[in-house]
Amino acid sequence: MTQLVWFRNDLRVSDNPALTAACKQGGAVRACFLVTPEQWQEHDWSPARIRFVVDHVNALSDALSRLGITLDVLEARKFGDSVDTLMSHCRAEGIRHLHFNEEYGVNERRRDKAVHQRFTSADIKVNKYRDQTVAPVGTILTQQEEPYSVFTPFSRRWRQWAEDTMPSPFPAPDKVSDPVAPTYLSTDLAGYQDAPDPLVPVGEDAAHKQLVDFIEHRAKSYKKERDFPAVDGTSLLSPYLANGVLSGRQCWLAGHQALASEGENEGLFTWVTEIAWRDFYINILYHYPRVSMHRAFKPETEALNWNAPGDNFEAWKDGRTGVPIVDAAMRQLNQTGWMHNRLRMITAMFLTKNLFVDWRLGEAYFMSRLVDGFLASNNGGWQWSASTGTDSAPYFRVFNPVTQSERFDAKGEFIRQWVPELAKLDSKGIHEPGAKGNVIPKGYPRPIVDLKQSRKEAIAKFQMLKN
Repeated sequence: MTQLVWFRNDLRVSDNPALTAACKQGGAVRACFLVTPEQWQEHDWSPARIRFVVDHVNALSDALSRLGITLDVLEARKFGDSVDTLMSHCRAEGIRHLHFNEEYGVNERRRDKAVHQRFTSADIKVNKYRDQTVAPVGTILTQQEEPYSVFTPFSRRWRQWAEDTMPSPFPAPDKVSDPVAPTYLSTDLAGYQDAPDPLVPVGEDAAHKQLVDFIEHRAKSYKKERDFPAVDGTSLLSPYLANGVLSGRQCWLAGHQALASEGENEGLFTWVTEIAWRDFYINILYHYPRVSMHRAFKPETEALNWNAPGDNFEAWKDGRTGVPIVDAAMRQLNQTGWMHNRLRMITAMFLTKNLFVDWRLGEAYFMSRLVDGFLASNNGGWQWSASTGTDSAPYFRVFNPVTQSERFDAKGEFIRQWVPELAKLDSKGIHEPGAKGNVIPKGYPRPIVDLKQSRKEAIAKFQMLKN
């Protein structure tokens, strides 16, 4: 009987549980990918992500064709249409077994439940696999068998589980038949041509090369250099992870092996902790579905009376706030489809605390621009910054963007790259033009908000929730 592998957020051949299982069954194997343009639009997919996915679906098709597996590109407007589309395809191809790796957003889980019910009633066996995390979703629980809502105890349990279990990636399958002609997804898809130049090379091999290069050359200094946006101190693996070209297991194993061979290293240890953060936020998405339904993790914060977005929100989006580090970060995002992680925190906290604009608007805007827009991580990061999420730190933690700029871009190199209006300012004045009698260069706006006063106002609004 023919096995069908439904690729979604797992655009890879190696370490793919669904693909490995299907190929072990023997007989013919086919694959499919569903294009759902209206759903992508509803989920705020960016042109950068659309291009990344199209390019990697086509790269996946090449890889599968060499294994003798045809990748069929199907189209369904939205997730709700996926059931009929898949069913029609299975009937046409005589498929009796469907394999896929789980996804954990509310819409994705509803789609998969509908597929399971319909296919089971039609006597087509549905095989689901837990894939997105190092430890299978739902595995890391408290001693009371409850989900963790704070990262630090989660990460301790997660590390212990990983050390005890030693999860290993699934091997890439052998050829199931003679090579076949690949099928390609059209680059005429809406959004593709609007995307910025690719941030990272295309393909699974390129992703692994980048992982190896990072581990060998930059991981040791990751803790020291990751917060400096003018320094090449991050892994740039997030687009591959967000779209499943690399798996969390593969990254964990690379980090674990490096730590084992080189001994304890703060940089590597810190990077592996970032993998734990990813698992944590995916588990939050799974255990607390409201966070993928535009709801705050902390229900009491739903009562916050956010400011109307208006011109301030538009200025934030365009990088015209008059706060150089914020403007540089937003321009980087708009022009490249990516933003340095330290800057994601700074810009998110500026929007939610200083401008006091609803975090949901910022979350959606980031998704509409990021090549690595991933619901669990993006939502988790925004709610962390807005003090509506899982973070145990108090709401009165508010980054001062000027202080952050002086600390992490001391010479103003990053600001000069993205805000050329300020290029001639010295390394002190560039962080806060107009302060202490400095002249604001022509063409650059004055700050749209008073940082100190807006911080006080935000804290007062949070304090009112407790009264």
